[in-house]
Amino acid sequence: MKSAVVLGGKTGLLGQALCMALSRRGWTVNAPGRDELDLFERPAVEEYLARTEAAVVFNTVAYTKVDQAEDEPAEASRLNRQLPLVLGKAVRNAGVALVHYSTDFVFNGRKTSPYAPGDQPAPGSVYGQTKLQGERELLALDLPSLLIIRTSWLFGPCKTNFVTRILELAATRPELSVVHDQIGSPSYTPDLAAGSLALLDKGATGIFHLANAGQASWCELATEAVRGADLACRIKPIPSSEYPQKACRPAYSVLDLSAFTAVTGIAPRPWLQALREFLFSREDCLS
Repeated sequence: MKSAVVLGGKTGLLGQALCMALSRRGWTVNAPGRDELDLFERPAVEEYLARTEAAVVFNTVAYTKVDQAEDEPAEASRLNRQLPLVLGKAVRNAGVALVHYSTDFVFNGRKTSPYAPGDQPAPGSVYGQTKLQGERELLALDLPSLLIIRTSWLFGPCKTNFVTRILELAATRPELSVVHDQIGSPSYTPDLAAGSLALLDKGATGIFHLANAGQASWCELATEAVRGADLACRIKPIPSSEYPQKACRPAYSVLDLSAFTAVTGIAPRPWLQALREFLFSREDCLS
């Protein structure tokens, strides 16, 4: 039986989905909490990997408060740049594969066609900059089994996210204003977890983009969520200028998934289909 370590697996949106996907496939899953393992202590991480006989580490831990990162660049860098470097050195010494998750925010959003893994990054926010630095720290280590997965706009079971927050607000309000001029790739975490394992099965290394197929604005995603939940709330489209935020966000960050499909033979399903599954099914979460 194979053993995996999922960092962020106890409480993270993607981490919990990965734990469930791995468990269903018969893996032994280890999801250490902060009280169990100091991720910044490399010897402790190496000892943990040896003790659990891990074949792969999934790193879903990140500083993801996009606006707050503008005021806390040191903390964002600590989690998004320094931590991947520590983990990269630990897995290199332990001979373990690493799957690390990054973000569409490494791009500036000025393209009008989907971003491929090889496109030039140009982050416009502290969050995006530190996530890109984390990617580069790992790539510089020249690890034999490194997989970096850029993803975006996560929604799914087990933790509050954009979709669940919209549904909570829509249940008590007649109207919600949602930005319509930011376009991206929604990602359903169970699909993202399954796709991650498909890449792992194929021995994929390097950088891949992974999300659900299609594109949406935040307004479109909110509208379909409210419609699917049969709520009466009206979703009002507004420009980003009417919802000012501290961090600069890419206006267009749709991800090109063709490299993923070429390696795995899998065409990700449309985000709308995944959203409907999320709304109509109730998936058990890990305790």
